Amino acid sequence: MRILLAEDDRVLADGLCRSLRHSGYAVDHVASGADADSALTLHEYDLLILDLGLPRLAGLEVLTKLRARSSALPVMILTAADSVEQRVRALDLGADDFLAKPFALTELEARVRALVRRSMGAASTVLRHGPLGYDQVGRNATLNGQPIELSARETGLLEILLQRAGRMVSKEQIVSHLCEWGEEVSHNAVEVYMHRLRRKLEGGGVRIVTVRGLGYCLERPAESGAAA
Repeated sequence: MRILLAEDDRVLADGLCRSLRHSGYAVDHVASGADADSALTLHEYDLLILDLGLPRLAGLEVLTKLRARSSALPVMILTAADSVEQRVRALDLGADDFLAKPFALTELEARVRALVRRSMGAASTVLRHGPLGYDQVGRNATLNGQPIELSARETGLLEILLQRAGRMVSKEQIVSHLCEWGEEVSHNAVEVYMHRLRRKLEGGGVRIVTVRGLGYCLERPAESGAAA
C-alpha cells in the first residue's frame, strides 16, 4: 500500500516515514501543500496523511482540491490545533479521520489500518479469500489454516491482489502501489515476484490468472472452484 505524507515538520515526518515503512507501507513525503497537490494529481495513492499547517497551500485547500477532482482517496488529517471547529470543517470538506498532535505512533498506525479497511468495505482485520486468510495487522497469511512464508514484496503483491480480488490488476498499477519515489522495480521483477507468490498459493487452491498484455487477477473462490 502506498501512502502520501504531507507534513512540513521534518523531524515528525522522518519518524512517521520510518514507522510506516517498517510496517510495510510505501511512503512518499512532501513538505508543502503545493507539492502534495501535485503528487496527488500525478500519482495513485491508497491513503493521504495531511497536515493542516502546510506552507504554500494550506492543508484544507489541498483537501478541497482533491475532493473537487471527485477523488475518494481516504484522508487522515494531522494538526496541532485540536479545536472542534477545525475538526468539523475538515470533516465537512471530506476528511475521513482526524488526529491531533502529539499522538502515539501505534494509534496512527491503527487508524491507518482502519481507514484502509473502510475503503475496502471490510469490517474485520483479517481478509478471507476461500482457503486464504490475510491478517492486515500482523501482515501475515495463512492457507488452509497453515502459515505461508512470504517476502516483503510478495506480501505487498498479495495485499494489492486481495484489495482487487476478481478484478484485473496491471503491472503499472502494481508498481504504482508497491513502490515509493526513488525505487526502481521493473515489469520483469514484478513477473518474478508474481511467479513466486503464485507457486506458494496455487497448491492450496488459490489461483492467480495472468492475462497477457493486461495484468493479473486473483480469482474469486467460486470462480477458482469452477475452473478446477
